[in-house]
Amino acid sequence: MDGTALATLGAALAAVLAGIGSAIGVGLGGQASAGAVSENPELSGSCLVLQLLPGTQGIYGLLIAFVMASKAGLLGGGDVGVALSVAEGWHYIFAGLPIALGGLLSAIYQGKVAVSAINMLTKKPDQAGKGILMAIMVETYAVLSLLISFLLVNGI
Repeated sequence: MDGTALATLGAALAAVLAGIGSAIGVGLGGQASAGAVSENPELSGSCLVLQLLPGTQGIYGLLIAFVMASKAGLLGGGDVGVALSVAEGWHYIFAGLPIALGGLLSAIYQGKVAVSAINMLTKKPDQAGKGILMAIMVETYAVLSLLISFLLVNGI
């Protein structure tokens, strides 16, 4: 496998794994939201925010994948036509791993926190802000993963 193929794999891992985590997290939030809103339609706005929060990790993974693909010359940017060494290809894989794995796991766990917050809202609808804050706390680790992947990609 040459360096360009490895760089492509690194970009794909960043997008796909973070996207899978977001799909799972948003799905969990959607299931809980459907139940909560069926009992109390006034909760729809707060439930929607909680459901959507885990979706950001997929966006972060996609952002890093675009940066990696552009920098590696896969999208017409960067050094187009210049072959990457195997070492450079591995660097891209390792640069994408923080957001790939951090995005995957944080989105799933953010979805679980969102489900708990949605369940809390069915009992105490006035506590939406606290529930959203609890879910946002998990987002911190996705942002840190995004930051380290971005720094590593730009260090190549």
